Amino acid sequence: MLLRQLEYLVALARERHFARAAAACYVSQPSLSAAIRKLEHELDVPIVRRGRRFEGLTPEGERVLLWAHRILAERDALRHELSAMRGGLAGTLRLGAIPTALTAASLLTTPFVERHPRARVSLDSLSSRDIARKLAAFELDIALTYLDDDSLGQVRRTPLYEERYLLLTPHDGPLSGHSLVRWASIAEQPLCLLSPQMRNRRIMDEYFAADGVPAVAPAIETDSVAGLYAHLTAGRWSSVISHAWLHMFGVPEGMRVIPLEHPAHGPRVGLVIADRTPEPVLARALLDTAREAGVREALDRLLDTYLHPAGRSARSPGDTPPGQPWRQAGQAGQAGQAG
Repeated sequence: MLLRQLEYLVALARERHFARAAAACYVSQPSLSAAIRKLEHELDVPIVRRGRRFEGLTPEGERVLLWAHRILAERDALRHELSAMRGGLAGTLRLGAIPTALTAASLLTTPFVERHPRARVSLDSLSSRDIARKLAAFELDIALTYLDDDSLGQVRRTPLYEERYLLLTPHDGPLSGHSLVRWASIAEQPLCLLSPQMRNRRIMDEYFAADGVPAVAPAIETDSVAGLYAHLTAGRWSSVISHAWLHMFGVPEGMRVIPLEHPAHGPRVGLVIADRTPEPVLARALLDTAREAGVREALDRLLDTYLHPAGRSARSPGDTPPGQPWRQAGQAGQAGQAG
């Protein structure tokens, strides 16, 4: 059995098409098909359900696929460990992140690549369910997600920050003069929120219900933070946001952020890796970077600049250029490393 055969099987399971899998592996389709047939012969089990087109894997094939991911992950781990011994980490770190934490990922990936210039990062936006599946199947090295998610299975958790929820509302809106607002008051505003299938939205719905609003009815729902902000720039809608989103998107012109009455902190967000030994070398390196990056402190300082604008400059929060929050958070992250 050759590692190349396992690579072909992984590609076929991912692409679900012989020609596309062959193209992804830079071989001809007959070569890929022959290699998988040879693997079936060597293991003496049927791996692929064959018809006029790819129809999936057999139960035995699914088990072989799991081992293929594991074996290839161990090979990559060996390569990474040897590269570190030769003078620096090299290879690609496979990082998954839930969409609502993706906005803060650069606070980790930027110092990681600066520290390990020969390393690369492949960052995928994934649901929490996909993160759990890919960690278990050795398709991810590490992930950025909610730490209280029971679907994660056997993982090791490293907390980074707690979500802090804010009302983002127009300067001329009915709640703009408040220093603190209740969830029930927010529900009465014209709202744009994330879709109910998003974990972040389900958490918010629990807080609405705890304040006497069993079912909030936003005018607009979207499954991405970028889609949400695209509507907020119109200045008509209000929304509840996580303070981590300020790192990428800031506060649109003509709007302000207001703290919510409770809770003071939301669920924890952090890094998770599969509970196995040895740990992926690149994943361990990212955890080491995270311990010095000061993600929580960087996000808290950024939030403070919007909640207390008098300490910044003559600008109001709404006048901040879209790129400025990113630079401020990056500087704060560097300050956390220096400390």
